[in-house]
Amino acid sequence: MLPSIFGESLFDDWMDFPFKGFPAEVDRKLYGKHAARMMKTDLREHDDGYELSVDLPGFKKEQIELKLENGYLTITAAKGLEEEEKNKKGKVVHQERFTGSMSRSFYLGEQVTEENVKAKFENGVLTVDFPKAEPKKLPERKTILIEG
Repeated sequence: MLPSIFGESLFDDWMDFPFKGFPAEVDRKLYGKHAARMMKTDLREHDDGYELSVDLPGFKKEQIELKLENGYLTITAAKGLEEEEKNKKGKVVHQERFTGSMSRSFYLGEQVTEENVKAKFENGVLTVDFPKAEPKKLPERKTILIEG
């Protein structure tokens, strides 16, 4: 077990750089070292469809965007410093709130349309409901008689 202070490992910064030729996995501007653990998602199956739950604490509904394109649902959350924080008096000595964006994509299927997808945002959790994909029906096999 590694020693930790306030939930962060003392070895978090060790080897904490992208290798040459490999892009960094996660843009860490928004949530620092914990960015890779954001947008935790649960998927539940129901009789008639699926329910996708995405944790987005600290975001407002207006800061979240959903797009459906070619069967892929992309969820993007973008956050900036609010005007009221900029107008506060006093010198900022240390700040852990950053601006930035994050997104995840999920394949729902080509048959799912915007009309089929229902989304709601409550208490920092985005819930997206969408129907199950109907299996493609194979054409019936017909036998052709050979004369002769």
